[in-house]
Amino acid sequence: MIKVSNINKTFDDIKALNDLSLNVKKGTVYGLIGPNGAGKTTIIKHLTGVYKQDSGEIKIDNQPVYENIPLKTKTVCIGDDLYFFSTYSIRDMANFYKGLYPDWDEERFLALKEVFKIDLKRKIKKLSKGMQKQVAFWLGICTKPDVLILDEPVDGLDPVMRKNVWKLLLSDVAEREMTVLVSSHNLRELEDVCDHVGIMHKGQVVLEKSLDEAKGNIHKVQTAFKEAFPEEIKEKIEILHFEQFGSVYSLIVKGNIDEIKALISDYSPIILDTLALTLEEVFIYELGGLGYETTGIIL
Repeated sequence: MIKVSNINKTFDDIKALNDLSLNVKKGTVYGLIGPNGAGKTTIIKHLTGVYKQDSGEIKIDNQPVYENIPLKTKTVCIGDDLYFFSTYSIRDMANFYKGLYPDWDEERFLALKEVFKIDLKRKIKKLSKGMQKQVAFWLGICTKPDVLILDEPVDGLDPVMRKNVWKLLLSDVAEREMTVLVSSHNLRELEDVCDHVGIMHKGQVVLEKSLDEAKGNIHKVQTAFKEAFPEEIKEKIEILHFEQFGSVYSLIVKGNIDEIKALISDYSPIILDTLALTLEEVFIYELGGLGYETTGIIL
């Protein structure tokens, strides 16, 4: 559905995107994550046709994105910075969207009043940031897009509304095969909704896998021994992070988990457990090998 091939973009002397490629399948939720300045918002502005790449190719549904008006009527982007006409009410903005998006669903718009519970006569600019974000989702959902692009999408929403919004979006993914690309620093939330993840670093996608595959090669192991930790293990296993809590050792390791457990078992541990790895930990330790590291992590 979304295919980005070898995109480059430079602003003055800053290389914002560096031969970036990514692929998002139809009817999936793709989480785009990375440190500040990695280029996430820049690639989103290319996907929405705001920026034109210096080189490379961007296609949605096999069509080039830039200046493709019909394609834009099937694509909606909700970012952290929202824009609404200063004098428009929710009803006014809905009428405006109705004129832009041919698949506007008026029946659904009226039905979703029961979810968002905001008076249609209220001026959007006078609403709180969280309520404006609700309006953005309300309107965006009712355009029935083929592609929904989200940049820090649910910041400012309370926990109940966050859950309601994701429920609506995932319903459209399941029923209409809507494709969602979401960029967020809230990795715990992405872990609940994403099928695939792409990790960006310095203008490139350095890892792109299904969520299960992304976790599959990195593991968390807890172990303990009658005496000190056998130093030979560190020479035989790729250890990304090592920490001691009393007599228990916590390791983040890379490789085949069965082989790793078998090797540690040769040293007769009194404890040997594997723990579920979070998306946040995958992010930290994948980028740690690329020079973007943190210290003093509590596991």
